[in-house]
Amino acid sequence: MTAIDGAALLNEVEAFHRRFNVFPHEAAFVAVTLWDAHAHLLDCFDSTPRIAFLSPEPGSGKTRALEIVETLVPQPMTAVNASAAALFRSVSSGNGKPTILFDEIDTVFGPKAGDNEELRGFLNAGHRRTGVTYRCIGDGGQQTVQAFPSYCAVAVAGLGSLPDTIMSRAVVIRMRRRARNEKVEPFRARVHEAEGHKLRDRLATWAEQARASVVDAWPDMPEGVTDRPADVWEPLLAIADAAGSTWPDRAREACVTLVTASKANDKGSLGVRLLTDLRDHVMAGIDRLPTVAILDRLNALDDAPWADLHGKPLDNRRLSRMLAEYMTADNEPIASRNIKTAGSVLKGYYAADLWDAWARYCPPPPESPLPPLPGTENVV
Repeated sequence: MTAIDGAALLNEVEAFHRRFNVFPHEAAFVAVTLWDAHAHLLDCFDSTPRIAFLSPEPGSGKTRALEIVETLVPQPMTAVNASAAALFRSVSSGNGKPTILFDEIDTVFGPKAGDNEELRGFLNAGHRRTGVTYRCIGDGGQQTVQAFPSYCAVAVAGLGSLPDTIMSRAVVIRMRRRARNEKVEPFRARVHEAEGHKLRDRLATWAEQARASVVDAWPDMPEGVTDRPADVWEPLLAIADAAGSTWPDRAREACVTLVTASKANDKGSLGVRLLTDLRDHVMAGIDRLPTVAILDRLNALDDAPWADLHGKPLDNRRLSRMLAEYMTADNEPIASRNIKTAGSVLKGYYAADLWDAWARYCPPPPESPLPPLPGTENVV
């Protein structure tokens, strides 16, 4: 069998995407191309990243992106409105793992969707090769518990966002409507599916040739990419390293670009947002502040949720309850303490009690910290 040049093949796959898709930046083309290839080598990795095409408005090319991916991956399974039971039975059927393509995912997890914890559990479990879904089978008193393997590649498209448990396991492509000067070739399934399938078959052949170099690969991560982002990108970087040429460098540049973008879009939990706002906007340069002043400044912040939490502004009871979820460096819940002011003693918070939580939970501080707000000079 003639050896296939992996780098040249990935170049062709990328060019195929470029004919029909307008992605927001070069990193997206690199990531999607590597994701297509990784679906052919799924059993070589400990985990599989989800790829998510998301946009704030319809007509942004999300469905078209999934259609192109569908022509390039093994055993594509379009799963609009599919139940969790249908999906995990398809994955565990023994007929080869499908690549699940889930369009209109916002109808499953969006604000108007119902309870979809079963499907969310399936998607979370299927991220890891060891992931299984447990179900009772049988009738009446003869039921037994059976583990159904859930590990499979999943691509989704939808409006808005997704649950944090899925977003943190995904390469997120933020789609936009095409500008007037951005042109793509019309996708004609009867013509172009066959072209995609030829590339898919060559990807499958190359995957077998590259398997030995991928299965035990531990690719070097770009500086700063650790923990969950490293899990997400490890298979894609391994594919890039196996292909060679410019792909290892391009993959790592794409990794840094998309991981950085995901952090910028990740507001974290409400608790992390509170800690971050306290550090960057309320107590910058201050070692203590009365609760009343903290609440005034939080509720006055623009683009912050504190002035309208379910119709009410943040008050001292909720502030106390939220901060008590986090610990000081001495492993005590963060709590208000007495602050001596001119002629009185007020309850408030000390930066020293917050430092440990800031270091553990908050994103890196801005390079140029904001100056202290007027009137927040320390008073002992």
